[in-house]
Amino acid sequence: MIKAVAGALVPIIIVGILLFVFGPKLSNRASVPSGPVTIKYFGFEDESVILPILQEFEKNNPGIKVNYNRQSNINYRTRVQTQIREGVGPDIFTIHASWTKMFSGDLAAAPGDVLSLTDFQNTFFPVAAESFLDNNRIFGVPNEIDGLALYYNEEILTGAGVQVPKTWQEFIDAATKVTVKDSTGVIKTAGAALGTASNVDFWPDILGLLLLQQPGVSPAEPVSPQVTDVLKFYTGFVTDPARKTWDTTLLPSTTMFAQGTLAFYFAPSAEAPRLSATNPNLKFRIASVPQLPGRNVAWGSFWGNAVSVKSKHKNESWKLAKFLAEKEQEKQKIKSADPLLSVFVSQGPIYKSWYLSSGTKDLGINDEMIKVWEEAVNAILSGTPPQSALQNIDPKVKKILETYTVLPTSTPRK
Repeated sequence: MIKAVAGALVPIIIVGILLFVFGPKLSNRASVPSGPVTIKYFGFEDESVILPILQEFEKNNPGIKVNYNRQSNINYRTRVQTQIREGVGPDIFTIHASWTKMFSGDLAAAPGDVLSLTDFQNTFFPVAAESFLDNNRIFGVPNEIDGLALYYNEEILTGAGVQVPKTWQEFIDAATKVTVKDSTGVIKTAGAALGTASNVDFWPDILGLLLLQQPGVSPAEPVSPQVTDVLKFYTGFVTDPARKTWDTTLLPSTTMFAQGTLAFYFAPSAEAPRLSATNPNLKFRIASVPQLPGRNVAWGSFWGNAVSVKSKHKNESWKLAKFLAEKEQEKQKIKSADPLLSVFVSQGPIYKSWYLSSGTKDLGINDEMIKVWEEAVNAILSGTPPQSALQNIDPKVKKILETYTVLPTSTPRK
């Protein structure tokens, strides 16, 4: 989910913050396969990371062999979906949670004796059910979460006597206070990176967060006073002189934060080790995202595993999916104790998501939706009234949803 600095798919097992609550281990009630089988698994992990885990699975499940095929993220979604439909695809494969409806008709539901609905709901955060359940059937199992949190430069905040904001009003006050401009008004130290679609890394996720936090908002219905207010709020960090903390001429937000010239920066957990490697002297911390009064919503974007409806070994493939989830659950306890990354776990119960997840490279619902909302942001920055910009994208949003989320009657779920 990271581009050049922030665009490659995030390694699922190494840096992902896990999507699990601390509940009992998933129960094991599935029967042993009657004969040796080989299942094909598509994923993004380096072989040095995943193969020892798969070998442990094979040891625990005699008679099941796993043929792992590491995938490129280029055209991954379209490639694996085409292969599944042609009957030559994987048995089990990595899938982004937002792709579930795009894969309608391509996914096999979990057998109840391998993974029950009760076990699923007791193990994973609610956002997993919102993404992977359909009519109380399980069509995917999450591995990790890498949502947004608020990174902040400790030295900038301490120097200005500013506390870490918990609400959006506190955020505005803090960001404007720490913004430093030269005599000509050019920003030298940016208070917060919001407002554009060009140099704010993870801007689609940030906009998605703001939309989901706003009461009465449905991102599927752009034409509304509430959505207009969200777009005004977002672009106002560039256009409103009273709270200008960012500009279209600045370097990308990840670069600015790594250089120590940006106070507040929204990013997923994977950016923490990257920032430390880029600038070992950078003193930063990570906090929960600001909230509106009476609302508690954070943005989550996560990957998991699903099983192909064309697989001849669905039970065995689902056993592997559950096993991979259990291995990640063990790592969650370590992550939750990490003073830098624990916030990504603590936000788990309030994660929500929509089709504005950056970095999926899906050539589908996320990429197309991001392009449409980018049109709206750029139009507003160019002087178009927000309401008009939203009216222009409204039919495009609806067309994308119709294309990718409406299940054809001829392709029922299996």
